[in-house]
Amino acid sequence: MKRRRTARQDKAGDGTRFTRNVLAMVYDFDGTLTPLPMQEYTVLPQLGLSAASFWEEVNAEVRATGGDPILTYMRLLVEKIEANKAHLSRDALRRLARDIRYYPGVQGWFERVNRYVAERSGGAVEVRHYIISAGLREILEGISIKHHFERIYASQYHFNHHEVACFPTIVINDTSKTQYLFRINKGREDALQSINEYMPEEARPIPFSHMLYIGDGLTDVPCMTVAKKYGGFAVAVHNPAHEGSLETCRELVRAERIDYFAAADYRPGRVLEKRVRTLLDLIIARILFARERHAFLQSLS
Repeated sequence: MKRRRTARQDKAGDGTRFTRNVLAMVYDFDGTLTPLPMQEYTVLPQLGLSAASFWEEVNAEVRATGGDPILTYMRLLVEKIEANKAHLSRDALRRLARDIRYYPGVQGWFERVNRYVAERSGGAVEVRHYIISAGLREILEGISIKHHFERIYASQYHFNHHEVACFPTIVINDTSKTQYLFRINKGREDALQSINEYMPEEARPIPFSHMLYIGDGLTDVPCMTVAKKYGGFAVAVHNPAHEGSLETCRELVRAERIDYFAAADYRPGRVLEKRVRTLLDLIIARILFARERHAFLQSLS
């Protein structure tokens, strides 16, 4: 994905420029930006499968085998595709993404956030949006909001020469999601780049203190924990139609996993926007302080 730069982004390289002026907003996808898992809008209806029956089959196998839930659903999905003699290529899965439905306000959310950060920082702070999802990258490549994201990290399949999904090549589960936070933090955003080498805090392009993670439930706890442990922030959203999701958010507050929660309503002026803006103001203030202090210290040398 093409990396954007603000007009006032300083250049890196000589050690005299302030380069840590990026704010990262990281999102889960299913249940966070959409009410239902992406498979329930796309591949399951295409195969004529009941979502409830499919997920129950996944859960039953996980209970019986102790297997990874994400790996299990990805394998079962391949089996269902084969059993239905369906040809769901990468392009077909991308096209199915048009049927995904978002929570209210999601479509305009990212541009509003970008404008808010630009205005509040006087153009000195750049905001980048990321998705880290256990869902399918092949579907996320086709979503209508894709152009807003710096990177999309998700599970994916290997497709053979007939464009048939054969087996998972990347599996992102609750805990492995956290490695992508460190990729963002260290600027090693390509999957082929190692993140294991030591990197001093001051060399990391996006400190965790400049990060805001938005998720919807217990599967996001590892990312929320990492973000908050290292000085960042976490917000949970809940589906107003599901009482259980509200109780999950309350549990996250009691466990001090999140800073705020709100209904998954991304429209202007709603509670979610107000609470996110409070955290954005804090991150912007941190960046502006660091920027001014850097200039001050440079003036002494």
